[in-house]
Amino acid sequence: MTLSDSDRILSEARQSLTLQRAGGRRRSIGARSAEMKRRHLARKVTRMAMAVGAILLAGMVAGLVIDGIGLGGLLLMIVAIIGALAFFATYPKLKVPDLGTINRGDVRTMVGRTELWLEAQRPALPAPAVRLVDQIGLQLDGLGAQLEGIDPAEPAVAEVRSLVGEHLPGMVESWRKIPPHLRREERGGRNADQQLADGLTKISGEIDQITRQLAAGDLDALAVRGRYLDYRYGDALDAPALDAPVSPRAPTPQPANLPAPETK
Repeated sequence: MTLSDSDRILSEARQSLTLQRAGGRRRSIGARSAEMKRRHLARKVTRMAMAVGAILLAGMVAGLVIDGIGLGGLLLMIVAIIGALAFFATYPKLKVPDLGTINRGDVRTMVGRTELWLEAQRPALPAPAVRLVDQIGLQLDGLGAQLEGIDPAEPAVAEVRSLVGEHLPGMVESWRKIPPHLRREERGGRNADQQLADGLTKISGEIDQITRQLAAGDLDALAVRGRYLDYRYGDALDAPALDAPVSPRAPTPQPANLPAPETK
């Protein structure tokens, strides 16, 4: 390995760290998900520092035992350090939350997981839905900050968790399960992409109303509003699966001409 190769690998490692510090290749849609990415990056940096320290310590011990490691040993240490930096700058990757784990933990964690999950789905979404997801990410930051000051036992908090941690990702997941070639087929005058955008618009409106009620301190009104979220939007928030195209049925074969039955 030449000196130029070493410089290139170190430069790539620095670029990777800079990219992770900026939020990764996918732009963060909210402050909560960006915070989770920063914590993940901090753990990466800690692992990198520990790995470099371990390599240097091993080199020092080896030098004391064999009375010096020489130029070859020094180069081997440099290669090991570069390899450790490159590895820990890439792995472990930030895991996308599963749907079943999004609504666990405190409200702050729930909002961050929802944002991370939405970011992972964002590249596959149609353009109108992408804009709405970005808007919802900003709304979730404000909503999460308000919920942190409220008793988790409040019924209103449970209803908000249901909307943000279940209905929102569940609707996007329902759209994802529709085969791509069926998403443009219309049912009831709308296709799946339009239904997704309509559902996200409704959720964005609900989050806005909830945020306003929280700001006004009207928890009773919020609890009442939350109780009919499922009734009002339960079906609308799930992009309905589209039926697969039905091939035209072949005509039923007519029986061959049979002799007329004998009359007695």
